[in-house]
Amino acid sequence: MAKTVRNLLSGGIIVFKRGSGDPLRILIADDDPVIQKTMAKLLKKIGFQADVVDNGLEAVHALQKQSYDVVFMDVQMPQMDGLQAARAIRDLCPYRCIRIIAVTGCTRKGDKEMCLQAGMDDYIPKPARYEDVLASLSE
Repeated sequence: MAKTVRNLLSGGIIVFKRGSGDPLRILIADDDPVIQKTMAKLLKKIGFQADVVDNGLEAVHALQKQSYDVVFMDVQMPQMDGLQAARAIRDLCPYRCIRIIAVTGCTRKGDKEMCLQAGMDDYIPKPARYEDVLASLSE
């Protein structure tokens, strides 16, 4: 994923693009409508539109229908949790062509490692902060 990031947190130029020059395609997977709206607004503030699904199973189905560059994934969701969904996504795309970022209220010791072991690339505690989302997208 090609990107240009300058003065990330000081309000400088931020451009995140795929290799083709198109904007990143982003998916939010969370069962809480308030979190869905909050994340979508935060991403819009950065300059992105995002699709939203309600659980991990819907995230896997969405990725089978359309390609995404980044998935912001809750961990605790009905039908299929974020850990199961991350594993399923890695099975679909084993070469890590999709960046999966956990956005979760699970903040106990070991939770971050559990997310990373499941195939997620990064971890942001809820409530997601602007700076955390920018930093995660820039990696």
